[in-house]
Amino acid sequence: MSATLSRRRLLGTATCAGLAALPLASRFTLAAEPTKPKELIVRAWGGVWVEALEKGVSKPFRERTGIAVRHDLTEDNELRPKIWAAVDQRRTPPVHVNWDTTTNATKSALRGVAEDLSDLANLKEMLPAARPTGFRGVPLINMYSYVYVLAYRDEAFPNGAPDSWQVLLDPRFKGRIALYDDGIGFQPPAQIAGGGKLEDIPDNMEPCWSFMRKVKAQNPLLGEDPDFTTWFQNGEIDLACTILSNARAARQNGIKVSWTVPKEGAKVDTDSMWVPKGLPENELYWAKRYIDFAMTREAQQVWTGELGLPGLRPGLTPPADLVGDPAYPTRPEDFARLLSVPSPVLVQHEAEWSQKFNEIMQG
Repeated sequence: MSATLSRRRLLGTATCAGLAALPLASRFTLAAEPTKPKELIVRAWGGVWVEALEKGVSKPFRERTGIAVRHDLTEDNELRPKIWAAVDQRRTPPVHVNWDTTTNATKSALRGVAEDLSDLANLKEMLPAARPTGFRGVPLINMYSYVYVLAYRDEAFPNGAPDSWQVLLDPRFKGRIALYDDGIGFQPPAQIAGGGKLEDIPDNMEPCWSFMRKVKAQNPLLGEDPDFTTWFQNGEIDLACTILSNARAARQNGIKVSWTVPKEGAKVDTDSMWVPKGLPENELYWAKRYIDFAMTREAQQVWTGELGLPGLRPGLTPPADLVGDPAYPTRPEDFARLLSVPSPVLVQHEAEWSQKFNEIMQG
């Protein structure tokens, strides 16, 4: 683990103000609400990701509204062109809500295919980082942050956690390391491990590519989120650059897996939710209500807690096993040791970096 005009007429100002003032449960039962669709389709990642979304957001939303929620597990990069084509051709988009990386969501927002979400009542309760910058309106909402940790199998490191990404080059681990199949999350630490500087991204990334060429010689496994958990559970890998949630899921399944933020740092990022344009008015209304519910403290506590990620709703209680963990940042000093690349840079260069990564790994 690379983005506003609304089709429907907004409710009157007084009605919107009244909705915002009502408790959540009341807002879901107003007689004036539009007809409920039979289902909402929400794009999600598989494995622990969709399980957490179901438990924290989809199931309670379904119970409150009676609307079925179906999860579409199409990869975000595969779904994006389908949404864009549907909007361009004035067809109904394939999903109601897209749970997406902030980079990909920004690409869609810049293209103008995302509905404005600035009227959602719970947005004002979120941390400032929930709102994207550089847009008129709010075409996407960031829901939580996450870190691409260096995860490791405990038995391979009896003396404690590795302190550097250089461990990926150890001959002992040839064929037993794993990365995302597009290199996402690995470029910033590879840049520093290769002798470069974070501030040199994107103008001089040769240190990053040089380090990746060395990693390629280690025959890494390449995959998506659910693969990392499976690989650790099957004993196929000893090291991985992956989002904390995947390593934590393996540990929760009884596998002795840990993680660390090496001395070079680790990439921190956010994921978001947004609604494609082109939905019927009633479906647009309920898609926005789904995202509004996903921002409530109730939903955020369960959803992000299951993922082991810090939600962007203040006042959440960290999971007991992650209190004080450097991969669970909640304070400015926590973020200081993490590596963040500005979203505009990611949007502009993600495809280029992915292509370069594939060239290296396939070479």
